[in-house]
Amino acid sequence: MALLRSGWLWRQTSVLKRWKLNWCDLWIDGSLCFYKTDSRRDLEYRISLKTACIDVRSGLECEGVTPPESNPRENLIMVQLTSGSSVNLCANSEDESIAWKLTLLDTRRNPVFTYDPYDDSYQAVPINRHHTVYITPGAGPGTHQVVVQRDPFDGVAEHLALGLLAGMAAGTAMRSFLWMPIFFC
Repeated sequence: MALLRSGWLWRQTSVLKRWKLNWCDLWIDGSLCFYKTDSRRDLEYRISLKTACIDVRSGLECEGVTPPESNPRENLIMVQLTSGSSVNLCANSEDESIAWKLTLLDTRRNPVFTYDPYDDSYQAVPINRHHTVYITPGAGPGTHQVVVQRDPFDGVAEHLALGLLAGMAAGTAMRSFLWMPIFFC
C-alpha cells in the first residue's frame, strides 16, 4: 500500500493530556497510524480518516489546545473525529503543520478511481490494507496512473481449509482399505 506522508509529530494523550513524540504514517487508504519509533513495530494508535474524521484544523484555528514546550501555536494540528473527540498533534514547524493538514484533508476527501477502458468509465476502488497501490506519473501534466493489485495471498486460507478437508476424507478412506487384508486372512 502507498505511503503518503510520514514523520515525527507530537501527539497529545487523551487521558492525561501529555505530549508524546510519535512516528506518524499516513497511508493512501486513510489510515493515520502512530508508532513509538520509526521502525513501525509498536502501533500505539490508529485513526481511519475516511470514516472517523470530520475536519482538520491547524495553527491558530486550534482553540483550547496548549502546544508542547518550545513550540508555537502555529505548529498545532487538530483532527476532529465523529465521536466528538479530537486528536491534537504538533509539528516541528509551521510549514510542516500546513503540509500535514493539506495531506490529511486530501486523504479524507479523495477516493481512488480506476479507469475501465471497456466501459469507458471510472470506478471508485475501496482501498484497504490488502491492496497494493502504485502511482506513476501519467501522460500529461497533473495526470497520474493508478494501478491497484489485489493481495495474492487473500484466498489462501480458504484453499488451505479445503485441502485439509479433502486430505482427512482421503485418509479416512485409505485407513479402511488398509484393514481389509487382516479381516480376510
